Amino acid sequence: MDLSRGGRAATPPSTARTQALRRNLLAGLLLGVGAVAFLDEAVFHQLLHWHKFYDRASTELGLVSDGLFHAFSWGATVAALFLLGSLRRDRVVDRRRVVGGALVGAGAFQLYDGLVQHKLLGLHQIRYEVDLLPYDLVWNALAVALLVAGLVLVRRSARA
Repeated sequence: MDLSRGGRAATPPSTARTQALRRNLLAGLLLGVGAVAFLDEAVFHQLLHWHKFYDRASTELGLVSDGLFHAFSWGATVAALFLLGSLRRDRVVDRRRVVGGALVGAGAFQLYDGLVQHKLLGLHQIRYEVDLLPYDLVWNALAVALLVAGLVLVRRSARA
C-alpha cells in the first residue's frame, strides 16, 4: 500500500484537489460567519446598545443570550483559523476561495439574521422606537451584496 505523510493511504490528485477546495471554502464560510457575528454583537449589542440577541425577556436573559452569541462567533472564528492553519501547512490555501467563502458566510449569516431572526422569529429588531424600513433595507441589501460578491469569487476560483 502506498502511504503518504502521516501514514495515510495516498489520495488521487483529483480527490485531493476537491478536498482542498472544500476545506478552503469551509474555512472561508466559518471565518465570514464568525466575523460578521462578532461585529454584530460587538457593535450593535455592546457599543450601540440597540438590541440584545434575545430581546423578549429580562435584561439578564438578554445578556446571557449575548454571551452565547459571542461564544458562537468566536467558536466559528477559531475553527476557521485552525482549518486555515491546516491548509497552510499542507500548502493548499486558495485565497480567492477563502475570501469568497468568507463573503458568502458573512452575507448568508446577515441575511439569515435580518430575515429569520428579525422578521420571522422576532427575536430582536435592529433598533427600537424608529422607522425600521431604512435599517432593514440597508441590512438586507448589504447581506445580499456580500453574498453575491462571495458567490462570484467562489465560482471564479472553481474555474481557475
